[in-house]
Amino acid sequence: MTITSRKSKEAAALAAVIGIALALGGCGASGGGNASSGPAAIIVNDSEPAAGLVPSDTNDLAGWKVVTQLFEGLVTFSNSGKLIYADAQSITPNADASQYTIKLRPGLKFSNGEAITAKTYAKSWSFAANAANGQMGASIFSTIKGYDALQDKNVDKNAQLSGLDPLDDSTLKVTLAAPDSSFAYKVGDVAFLPLPSAAYSDIKTFGQKPIGNGPYGFKSWTHDRQIELVPNKTYTGPRKAQNGGVTFRLYTDLDSAYADLQGGNLDVLDTIPNSALSTYAKDDSVQAFNKPGPGFKSFTIPQNLKHFTGEEGRLRRAAIALAVDRATIITKVLHNTATQATDFTAPTIVGHSTGLAGTDVLDYNAAKAKELWKQADAIAPWDGTFRLAYSADSGTKPWVEAIANSIGNALGIMSQPYAFPTQKELTGAIQNRTIGAAFLQGLQSDYPHPEGYLVQAYSYAAADGKGLNNGDYKSAAFDSLLAQAARQTTLDGAIDYYHQAEELLLKDLPVIPLWYANVNAAAGKNIKNMSFSYMGVPEYQKLRK
Repeated sequence: MTITSRKSKEAAALAAVIGIALALGGCGASGGGNASSGPAAIIVNDSEPAAGLVPSDTNDLAGWKVVTQLFEGLVTFSNSGKLIYADAQSITPNADASQYTIKLRPGLKFSNGEAITAKTYAKSWSFAANAANGQMGASIFSTIKGYDALQDKNVDKNAQLSGLDPLDDSTLKVTLAAPDSSFAYKVGDVAFLPLPSAAYSDIKTFGQKPIGNGPYGFKSWTHDRQIELVPNKTYTGPRKAQNGGVTFRLYTDLDSAYADLQGGNLDVLDTIPNSALSTYAKDDSVQAFNKPGPGFKSFTIPQNLKHFTGEEGRLRRAAIALAVDRATIITKVLHNTATQATDFTAPTIVGHSTGLAGTDVLDYNAAKAKELWKQADAIAPWDGTFRLAYSADSGTKPWVEAIANSIGNALGIMSQPYAFPTQKELTGAIQNRTIGAAFLQGLQSDYPHPEGYLVQAYSYAAADGKGLNNGDYKSAAFDSLLAQAARQTTLDGAIDYYHQAEELLLKDLPVIPLWYANVNAAAGKNIKNMSFSYMGVPEYQKLRK
């Protein structure tokens, strides 16, 4: 799914503005409901989304938080990762998982009253998959029959996926190009959320004032300040809002957000600033939370970056992986709020492994790192500076500096952080392939399955701006192993192939694994029902005060 987005220090004037408590009230433009009566609205932190609030074009956590409250899909997941039907009544595969029959619950509607049918889902998925529409989530539809035909640069923007057949208003038959045993989980990805007919005439305008079918409806978006949501009265799914609405306060500085929480001007903070990591658990003014999460943290070295191609690149990637002192950074900088990575998924995902062949490349070893770097220099002498890009509003500066210092000290080269002012600007440079440096990347799958991490971030189909393979890693051997996993009829059989695929990643290192981030959050003393989704994000609809 997502390149994660977090906050750090920015201009004090802006922090002061967004630190002021803002009054809530009034009816939603498209949501139904009234935030001024009944249960109180909840104020939570976020940052400015990188794009409009369109499900299939959302690939940052900031946007994901909002979009998943405005829209509901076929399935959702419990906070332990259990699949729960939402818009779907059933999802039934055929004998080899190459075809699925989806039955919808009766009476489904968008917040403007428009009915949701099988045709709604077929059109939404086709729009997202169609290259002419430029949606960042397109690649997740690659296993549906007809996807390849929609990747032609001259394709009609209204062309549909041939593998989707609405049999009637409540039945959608999905034919895949190849077996995919993870499909019932995969439809929980944000890109599979449905769109109303109003979205297609002008998708950019729609993204600024979306109409959804989720537990909340859209009220307003004041850019760089706040996004207001109100309860959606037409919603009948499993995530019914128990409060008077959710206001996302958009911060550029987590320290300001934490100060607002302490002062009672913010109800929930889903990420603790580095400055408070060592003290927040003992802060009497807040409720503190620290629990395992699904976040995989890494940095990507683009495949075409100078000195990182061919055999020279393989040696330098391994050297850099060995040059990062993860254990020390986790202890000294992250205050033990993360766990060193041993694979490319996360501890909360079925199939997570601590025993893959080749994981020694993730252990700090300066001597071996220097040896491999020297071998690479024999192919082509190193010149320049190794740069690691990050966003200044992400709260990651301390550990980016620590990583850069560790690499520079171990290898005896210039290694520096490369700051972009905002996550939005960093995301733009990554998507436009103009970044010219290594860059931080985090991944949290929208569905609790290894496929959500491995296919979405490293497959050929997810490269070239069509997904989260932002380094444009392409390996026929890796893709073949993923295909074998998809054909398995048992979860254990699939996991065996996923592990083989991860062992190949440990050799190729399209990204340098760092650690798994814990969920470190806090809430005001008056907040009740605080819990976290499988994604490690607060379950906003349950919050009360």
